[in-house]
Formats: sequence, C-alpha cells, structure tokens
Amino acid sequence: MIDAPRPLPPGWPTTEAEATAVQDELRGRVILDEPGPQPGAPLIAVGVDVAYDDERDVVVAAAVALDGTTLEVVEEATAVGRVAFPYVPGLLAFREIPTVLAVLDRLTATPGLVVCDGYGLAHPRRFGLASHLGVLTGLPTIGVAKNPFTFTYDAPGPARGDTSPLLDGAEEVGRALRTQKGVKPVFVSVGHRVNLDHACAWSLALSPRYRLPETTRAADSLCRRALAEEAS
Repeated sequence: MIDAPRPLPPGWPTTEAEATAVQDELRGRVILDEPGPQPGAPLIAVGVDVAYDDERDVVVAAAVALDGTTLEVVEEATAVGRVAFPYVPGLLAFREIPTVLAVLDRLTATPGLVVCDGYGLAHPRRFGLASHLGVLTGLPTIGVAKNPFTFTYDAPGPARGDTSPLLDGAEEVGRALRTQKGVKPVFVSVGHRVNLDHACAWSLALSPRYRLPETTRAADSLCRRALAEEAS
C-alpha cells in the first residue's frame, strides 16, 4: 500500500467561484519574460502525472526525474491524496495540485524543468495546471497535452519538429508540435518561466522515439502502477 491520503490544505477552495478567484489572483504571478533553460543544457527534467480512484475518492500523483541529456531515470516518487475539488472544466488543477505538490516534495533531485501532462497558457483563463504548478513552486514548467482542448490549429508539416500555432481567435496560446513523422502532434504551451520556443525545443528533445515526452511516459507508467498498488 501507498501512504494514507493526505488531508487538503486549510482554506482550499470548495466552490467554483472560490477557485476562479484563486486563478485570477495567481495568474498575475506567471512569469512570461524568462526564456527558461536552454535546450540541450544539462538538467533534471521531471514529469508529473495523476490518476484517480473514483470509488475511494483519491488521486495518485507520480513524479519521475530524468537526466535531461540521457533520458535515464534518476529518481521517482508517488503520493496519494483526497480528490481536492469537484470536476469542473477549466478548474481541473484544483482536483490534484495538493497531491502533485506532495509528490514533488518527495524528490531529492532539484527539477530544472517540470513537464505536465496538460496545459499552461492554453487554457480558457490562461492558467492551466502547468502555470498553476509553476507559480506555486517557482520552477520552470511547460504543458504538453494530447489534445488541443477548445483551441484551433492547422496541422503542422509532416516532419519531426514541424509546428503550427494553437489559436484562441487570433491569439497564439501554444503550438501543435509534430514529435514523430506521421504521428499526431502534441500541444505545447508555456507554464511558467519558459518561453514557447524553448518549451517546444524541450518537448522535442524529450521525445526521441515516441509521440509523448519520456517524462510523461515514465510518469504515466509509474502512476498506473501506484494506482494499482493503492487499490490492492
């Protein structure tokens, strides 16, 4: 068994209005004028992912630290907590942030970049999980999502590394990135303290063989194993 679920932080939002107010407050703290870590620089890249046990109302979070150059696993950790908020589109981060923060605290390695399986600025209120997590931790974060959410894009070119803007009207909120030839793109957005060019470059560097970054693949695999252990 994993550890017992942690209680929610005092004062955690319980209504949609409260959560939206927190988003509005924290959104102003997102740092957009830093380039972030240089592509190819030696660092620890950490992937985070979550999975739910709906019957027991718990969420399991996993964090896997990889050497950003070799992509070898350096460290991994899991945590389990109570689902922190009802399901409301646009407020999904509030369901899992406390448990994600707990699992990051368990890493001894210092993340140079955190890669979230989700969104950053590509969010209706420009404050998805990657931005929320970045503001709370101060770490450089990016979001790499499997689908474009509610936004539009033209298909990028067929070659690995081709991109096209992910648009909300005329505003570019991220990019569709082709990580492998002939494979559907992923959708990259800035979280905190990383610009979009570097976010795409790191997403590509972390995806040498498959559509999804190795950070996401490793965290997803660990999360599934941890959820199975928690349910047993």
